[in-house]
Amino acid sequence: MPWEHFYHTADVGVRGTGSSLAEAFAEAAVALIAVITDPACVEAKTAIELTLTAEDPELLLYEWLNALIFEMAVRKLLLGSFQLTIEGNRLTARVAGEPVDPARHHPRVEVKGATLTALQVRRRKNGTWLAQCVVDV
Repeated sequence: MPWEHFYHTADVGVRGTGSSLAEAFAEAAVALIAVITDPACVEAKTAIELTLTAEDPELLLYEWLNALIFEMAVRKLLLGSFQLTIEGNRLTARVAGEPVDPARHHPRVEVKGATLTALQVRRRKNGTWLAQCVVDV
């Protein structure tokens, strides 16, 4: 499975895996959305361009997830499409989603932010990438 949630006593762990770092970050974003709603029910109607930088891959993941949370809160959107590239410590993305429709999306919880808890970005022995952290709900 390219994304999953993992156990945390008070909040929710989100984890993405992929054949590239960018793919793992995209899957971590899907895991983030899955905390709120079924990602399959979110249509890509409104696009947003993002550019982020950070000192290292872990902080870049933290910034990435918090940027998505911020954009959803400010624009009252749910995001469901994540196309991104990562070059060094710079992430460039085009994300897309649609306005929240409570009757169709049935939002479960509000995600307040990504945290540094269990923050990890690494290449695994099999060559795939893992990107994870705990999000505050």
